[in-house]
This record gives sequence, C-alpha cells and structure tokens, in this order.
Amino acid sequence: MVVEWLKVQVAEELREAFIQKDEAIWTAALAKYPGFLGKQVWINPHKPEEVILVIHWANLEAWKSIPAEVIEATEKQFSEQMGADTYKLVEGAEYHVRKFPSS
Repeated sequence: MVVEWLKVQVAEELREAFIQKDEAIWTAALAKYPGFLGKQVWINPHKPEEVILVIHWANLEAWKSIPAEVIEATEKQFSEQMGADTYKLVEGAEYHVRKFPSS
C-alpha cells in the first residue's frame, strides 16, 4: 500500500466547507480509479487552520495512473467552488506501508 499525505492550510472558518467540498469533488473523482482504497481527513486540534489529507492507494502505479488532465480538471473545479485563494497546499509526501509477517 502507498499513502499520499497532504498538508493544507485553510482559514478556520472555511475548514468545514473545505472538507465537504474535498469529499464531494476530490474524493469522488479519485474513487473512480482502481487502486483507490480510501481517504482520511485529520484535524489538528491545536492548529485549526491545518488539514491533513491521507489517501490510501493499493500501489504507486494505481496512484500515478490517474491522467494529468483529470487531476487538472478536478483541481480547477475544486478551486472554482472553494475559491482559489482560500487554501494552500503546504506540504505533500509519499509513504510506502511496510508489512511484517505475523508470528
């Protein structure tokens, strides 16, 4: 499994709208692709302007197989509905989940 980890900065008063629109637009778009396993939204109780998105993929190939034009169109739709200057992607990372056999 591969994890896509994104840290987003959004004003506290827009956070809930951001989360709802992310679910309706981004999650719905990603869920159409094989290999999408799910998504979590983490809220930092000490930094109300911080939202962490954790997207689980079956493997790196599944994640990277989404066409660039789909990513661009989805971001455009999200930006138009949310407002381009209301959020900022601060950091992104990729993690590979390593599993150990049970004894």
